[in-house]
Amino acid sequence: MRLSVLDQAPISKGDSPEQTLQHTLELAQWTEKLGYHRYWVAEHHNSNGLASSSPEIMMTRIASVTDQIRVGSGGILLPQYSPYKIAENAKTLAAFFPNRIDIGVGSSPGGSPLTRSALTDNQNKSLHDFPRQVADLQGFLHNSLPRDHAFRLVKAGPRIENVPPLWMLGLSERSARNAADMGLGFVFGHFINPKHGREALKTYHEHFSPSVSMKAAQSIVCIFVVCAETEEEAEELALTQDKWLLNVGKGLGTKVLPKNDIRKDAFSHKELSIIKQNRNRCIIGTPEMVKERLTNLQDVYQTDEFMIITNIFDFEAKKKSYRLLAEKLLY
Repeated sequence: MRLSVLDQAPISKGDSPEQTLQHTLELAQWTEKLGYHRYWVAEHHNSNGLASSSPEIMMTRIASVTDQIRVGSGGILLPQYSPYKIAENAKTLAAFFPNRIDIGVGSSPGGSPLTRSALTDNQNKSLHDFPRQVADLQGFLHNSLPRDHAFRLVKAGPRIENVPPLWMLGLSERSARNAADMGLGFVFGHFINPKHGREALKTYHEHFSPSVSMKAAQSIVCIFVVCAETEEEAEELALTQDKWLLNVGKGLGTKVLPKNDIRKDAFSHKELSIIKQNRNRCIIGTPEMVKERLTNLQDVYQTDEFMIITNIFDFEAKKKSYRLLAEKLLY
């Protein structure tokens, strides 16, 4: 099994954004030493609790303080941007860090309608154009736009030979089929909604068609994991993530609160029900428990790579969670 990391750069209460971004660099170096395969950063906007708003800049910094781990975006919110400009950013990154860059793209609006308007400079850009934009991005990356394309003569630079692979993030069979038809890698967001995971991965692998981006199907499943030496400790750490997910779902502040700020007996019945439902997006437990669950999911999803996201308050406990997982599954 291959393990990778997704980092949303969540800000813990009491930490500054600057401290959080330094934690990102430290976690990238830490997980590289542990044998993790990729380190991807998310894109979020207009948030008080997530410091990852510019994945290309974060990727450049992360790749500059690491040596081997692949660095990627999970993902760039393509509907808000120009495929041509994203292609140039991707190629520039790949020129600085050959064979280490992954470009993952998603179709999220990036926030509220007002936030999206700010991102697009108030231009009316349809989310339904996402498949076309991905095709254009692939064309700009590989200089493979159709001859009748309006921008066929526009070349994305720098004109490097080793272009980074392109991945599509998704939650449905439709997105999986789009990735398969275009010959892209596919990342399923189990940590967002696992409901259609089995069907999506099955669709992707059955319909994959080789392309200039990838010759064979490659899939990743992203999932919340909190791992500790005992189940009790893991549950205690996970409580801070439970509360964070509740607040995110309510549209409240997105900073991660310490366990001392959280009273389990203060949760309403509705909140406890939501926490229980959210646990379907997570694996919480000892290394043995996490290994068993991931192995079972590997059979369900027919994938050999899991991308781990751990949004708990204590940074040292987060590092330990990644270490325990690596020691159980990678060594």
